[in-house]
Amino acid sequence: INAEYMGAGKMTMAGKIPPAKVLVVGAAVAGLEAIATAKNNGAQVFATDTRPEAEEQIAGAGGKMIKPEGVKAETGEGGYAKAQSDDYIKAAEQMYRKHIPDMDIVITTALIPNRPAPKIIDDKMVASMKPGSVIVDLASERGGNCTLTKPGEIITTSNGVKIIGYVDLPSRMALQASKLYSNNIVKFLLAFGDAKDEMVINWADEITRCSGFMNKGEYLALQVPKLVPAAPKKEETVAVVPRNYSKEEINRVAVASGALGALIFAGCSTPPSFVGNLATFTLAVTVGYYVVWGVTHALHTPLMSVTNAISGLVAVGAMFVAGGSYLPGNAAQWLAASALSMSFINIVGGFRVTQRMLNMFRRPTDPPEYQHYWIAPAIAVPSAISYYWASGITSAYEVGYLVAGLFCIGSLAALSSQETSRIGTTLGILGVGWGVTCAALHLYPTMGFETYLQMAACASLGGGAGLVIANKISPMDLPQLVAAFHSLVGLAAVLTCLASHLNGVEHFLHDPMAGIHLGAIYFGTVIGGITFTGSIVAFLKLDGRLRSESLQYSGRDFTNIAMATATAGLAYNYFTTMSFTPLLAATGISFALGYHLVDSVGGADMPVCITVLNSYSGWALVCEGFMLNNQLLTVVGSLIGSSGAILTYIMCVAMNRSIWNVLFGSYASLGSAAEITGTHQEMSVQQVVDLLANAKDVIIVPGFGLCQGQAQYAVSDMTKILIDNGVTVRYGIHPVAGRMPGQLNVLLAEAGVSYDIVHEMEEINDDFPNCDVSLVIGANDVVNPSALEDPNSALAGMPVLHVWKAKNCIVLKRSMATGYAGVQNPLFFKENNYMLFGNAKSTCEALRDGVKSHFSK
Repeated sequence: INAEYMGAGKMTMAGKIPPAKVLVVGAAVAGLEAIATAKNNGAQVFATDTRPEAEEQIAGAGGKMIKPEGVKAETGEGGYAKAQSDDYIKAAEQMYRKHIPDMDIVITTALIPNRPAPKIIDDKMVASMKPGSVIVDLASERGGNCTLTKPGEIITTSNGVKIIGYVDLPSRMALQASKLYSNNIVKFLLAFGDAKDEMVINWADEITRCSGFMNKGEYLALQVPKLVPAAPKKEETVAVVPRNYSKEEINRVAVASGALGALIFAGCSTPPSFVGNLATFTLAVTVGYYVVWGVTHALHTPLMSVTNAISGLVAVGAMFVAGGSYLPGNAAQWLAASALSMSFINIVGGFRVTQRMLNMFRRPTDPPEYQHYWIAPAIAVPSAISYYWASGITSAYEVGYLVAGLFCIGSLAALSSQETSRIGTTLGILGVGWGVTCAALHLYPTMGFETYLQMAACASLGGGAGLVIANKISPMDLPQLVAAFHSLVGLAAVLTCLASHLNGVEHFLHDPMAGIHLGAIYFGTVIGGITFTGSIVAFLKLDGRLRSESLQYSGRDFTNIAMATATAGLAYNYFTTMSFTPLLAATGISFALGYHLVDSVGGADMPVCITVLNSYSGWALVCEGFMLNNQLLTVVGSLIGSSGAILTYIMCVAMNRSIWNVLFGSYASLGSAAEITGTHQEMSVQQVVDLLANAKDVIIVPGFGLCQGQAQYAVSDMTKILIDNGVTVRYGIHPVAGRMPGQLNVLLAEAGVSYDIVHEMEEINDDFPNCDVSLVIGANDVVNPSALEDPNSALAGMPVLHVWKAKNCIVLKRSMATGYAGVQNPLFFKENNYMLFGNAKSTCEALRDGVKSHFSK
């Protein structure tokens, strides 16, 4: 048999040798063993069988099932094969004529009980095979599956095809085993002497005298040399610092005591009527903490989108300040109407985008969903609340707020897995809808029909705009959209707070809750202002309309401190005078501070800024809840604030940086970083194709470069081709890869990659040593080994994906340039790493086409 066709392909600088193509006919015990053996030797294996259940067995053994087109096989009793119809035989013949010319080895095992072996391969098929090809006819004892088989013989046809028709292969295998064993015995005996071809014992050899011998009837005593014990190896002892459980418990007690002390002080220092809101706030933050931590990492982008939509409940605050007739009647009412329109852009647009994203995670095998059943409670809940309110129970709307808040919590909790995530959108829509409905019911005694029409028009205008935006946006632009929606929430909060001051400041003179309300108005305005302009800067940087570099000048930090100090001073002035002037001045400063803070952060850190701004929008909503004494706004604001804070923490941990370093600093080296030496190795597209096609296990690690190049579709297609041909393919995602948490998961889902094969860093890092190929596409810092190997690196301590532990690592990049941290990547110079230079999209498309062409031959 030609060595070229014996198994795995070979690749050298002089060229490549393709792997063997093996066809196994019949997938019973012998056939499955042949498939597994050929696959383990690196061959590309195809198989066929008339039994339907064999397809899964073939795939499990590493082969690819081929079937006749347009016909269905018949199965005999007990699962055995049986004689097939004429139509099936003709279709099978066409199938063999199509595939056999490409095969290097054909192994036939087809037998039918109590009948001669069926003739499957005829003379013409043999004539179409390449010289050096082999047919192993395991059915030769009963006539053979090939018309040219001669039982008990090996023949070579005129075109150089060998047909093995041995009927005694088991005994031949026994002979081979005996030969190998006897060869070992002979070599063992020859080792006692110096001759190569005859047994001449060297009695003086110390190895010989360590063995037992009889010489002419006399037993020779063993001469065992005295073994000198090796010096005991000094084991390095690593000092293990015992865990100080006492100190850990003291820290926990101290934190809990501080929090309890602050809670008690706040409760006892404020009017009794505020304690209920404080309790709601505390419980909502606690619930939000546990709910958000339960959200799977892959759904962090939908989490931010749905919290964006829920934050649109700032509309409730605007409704309480609205007034006039068909049109607003004063400045405060115009501000409220504007805030209402902006809020509904967020509500409708946010839920629509969330719905689109979560539908991308739906698999063809998922069970049907019946979310339309929720129409019943959607109508029943507001109807019941309205009935009780009309019956004289004026606090019925408070119960409605409670139900709405619970459903908003449920919408976040549903994101704990992809299977339940889509119901979360429905729950969120119901919660927000009921909240707005109950607010309208709450206002009914004091608001005329004309004002309701005005609010409905504002809501329709904003909602329509939000729907148009959400339907047009692409998954690639989701970070910009989230930032833009954050700005709307921030501005709506500012307008609502300003309107609330204009509308009711005269009531604060005799109101025991005046201090709480003034504080909520002021800080709601400031937080909303920072969120508004900060989100605009984030949007401009993410969209490429503003320079990515961070704002740098000598007095940058002093400027931030000065604006923060001025804001604090204006707060004192506002609380003592209740004048609109300091509030307006604080609004202007908050706008400037938000712009300056976010512009001081580099473009690569915008994902963290987005999560921080997401948190800010939640706390602004909490302030509105305190301002209006509305528990629904307090609950949902606490949820959103907790969500943004937790996502910020997750991303900072993934970069091994503090939030202060991200917002006010940059990456910094801890000392003199290790010098990187060596020469990188390159591969061509065709070489990478061969490597992928011959691999058994591939892990793909996408980064921001894949997002920027929009290469996810080509990568998804390539993944499907590899999986269909028996290659195991998985993805490894770093928490900070992409422009926002979970963006890569959404892009891959949109391209059709099942989330079953997309894993988080912690889940897949241990699998790299068993992986044949790790393919890095557009990632740099998140795969940099210096984070683990160089304590002086700027990335030291940052969790990274261990791609270099794979047998072969391929890095697809435009150049050898460093990542955002400015740290050279030693991965590029490792012996098992190869660089593939090029544009992500065009190169991935070339890889896809190459893999497709490889398997179609």
